[in-house]
Amino acid sequence: MHEARVYNFSAGPAMLPLPVLEEAQRHLLALPGVGMSVLEISHRSRWFEEIREEAEANLRRLLGVPDHYHVLFLQGGASLQFSMVPMNLLRGRHEAAAYIVTGSWSERAAEEARREGHVRILWSGQKEQYTRVPRPDEVPVASPAAYVHFTSNETIQGVQFATEPETDDVPLVCDASSDFLSRPIPIERYAVLYAGAQKNAGPAGLTIVIVRADVLERIPDGLPTMLDYRTHVRHRSTYNTPPVFAIYIFLLVTRWLLREIGGLERMAALNRRKAQLIYDVIDRSDGFYRGHAHPESRSLMNVTWRLPTEELERLFLREADARGLRELKGHRSVGGVRASLYNAMPLEGVRALRDFMLEFQERYDRR
Repeated sequence: MHEARVYNFSAGPAMLPLPVLEEAQRHLLALPGVGMSVLEISHRSRWFEEIREEAEANLRRLLGVPDHYHVLFLQGGASLQFSMVPMNLLRGRHEAAAYIVTGSWSERAAEEARREGHVRILWSGQKEQYTRVPRPDEVPVASPAAYVHFTSNETIQGVQFATEPETDDVPLVCDASSDFLSRPIPIERYAVLYAGAQKNAGPAGLTIVIVRADVLERIPDGLPTMLDYRTHVRHRSTYNTPPVFAIYIFLLVTRWLLREIGGLERMAALNRRKAQLIYDVIDRSDGFYRGHAHPESRSLMNVTWRLPTEELERLFLREADARGLRELKGHRSVGGVRASLYNAMPLEGVRALRDFMLEFQERYDRR
């Protein structure tokens, strides 16, 4: 007998597609034709090599990644990339690294970069409590700069870039952790794009890094071996034991996106539809639900809002939990409510949350 599944609105680790979990369950004891679990196979085996190769091929197909980009399967989460990016692209250079700061994660990325060199903040939303991303005309020309870094979607504040910032000839670097594989992107705009897998792409423990080949020529010698992108390119992400099981689940997720969803255009359309259901409730609530983000900067992945009082917020969360609508509490730094609507969240789960929000307002709006 299976435990009944709830709707998990956690910001991460997040929901995985049910077909992915079911296939992993079927083959957990022994992969077909292998006779042992994916938890047991060697990262040097031909079986894992086939998993890694298909995972990379599927990712290249989904995002249109050209041959002159390297795909790396690493560990350490996006937080390690906050350090690896400046170590590889900023250390020893005269130019500053330019950062666009739109929330908690881009703020942390900039802090780590200062350990390696000079950092210039091109734009910051801190004074506005990170309620929006900048308009194109608000971001000054970055050149000269070692690179421009931005976070495409801020999980905590619920703001998201609709398009990439313009950087002219300055290399563009992106932390795409919380909207990775949720929509198509023009990958050739980027020098480096990285993402922790535990939002849309797989379980915690895997970090995907996509690096343009010419970036490797900029890397200074003398870096710690494991923190040098060239090490992982040379060894095809197997310099040490990679997160084998997480890469296997990532493979299953990419198959699901290709075969069952039909690619990232369709995934993006579904994600827009899901988010609009919740934003419509917020916009029509006459202020009972107050969205954190400006409408033009709203995230399709993380919808954040407040209620009239903290007491009502606590009641909302308790009642939602009892309905099987779990992990809706906002981040401790901002409070309120947060619904993460990643790829694996089904439309039915979002509809259930919408219906609960409408019912809750009808019962408790005393204004």
